[in-house]
Amino acid sequence: MNILEALSLTLVMLTLAALPSASVLLVVTRAATVGTKNGAAVAGGIVLADLLFVTLAILGMSTLAEQMGSLFSIVKMAGGAYLIWMGLGLIRAKETGPTPPPRNPNGTLWASFAAGFFLTLGDLKAILFYAALFPTVVDMKSISSPEIAAIMLVTIGAVGGVKLAYAFAAHRIAGKLNPKAANRTRKVSGCLLMGAGGYLISKS
Repeated sequence: MNILEALSLTLVMLTLAALPSASVLLVVTRAATVGTKNGAAVAGGIVLADLLFVTLAILGMSTLAEQMGSLFSIVKMAGGAYLIWMGLGLIRAKETGPTPPPRNPNGTLWASFAAGFFLTLGDLKAILFYAALFPTVVDMKSISSPEIAAIMLVTIGAVGGVKLAYAFAAHRIAGKLNPKAANRTRKVSGCLLMGAGGYLISKS
């Protein structure tokens, strides 16, 4: 993989990561309602899932995806159900002021990380990219260990960087909202999460 190919891969990943999607919605919602760390935790889960897809693509993801079709459906349904559960939690929240600090910060971080990971595993856009488009950008037949390491770094930098930017921006905007607007935003975010979860389940 030469420099041009590396730049092309970076540009494609940056573009796809920045496009509005369920993963972007999850990052923004968790950052705005629970804090930047939770938005970053979601981003970490998304990046880990993308790295898993990179590994599967190198091993031959198309064949593997066909053999694990039912497993991908189960993952999608689980991810969709989790999004719906998160959305319900936001809608039922009765705080009139800014969202209070979580009682168990580590627990919410792990929940955010898991949500990002499983949502990405069931993301059709990610599956299609790594199964179909990724091999057109990277020559999978003659890839070497240093090139694999470079691809991993590009994935972490591009996907993780974009999602973190969304998390920080969402948290800053949420911090400037008055209590009434914050509650309204929380309810809308909850409805959007439930909608994304329902869509994910319907595509299973």
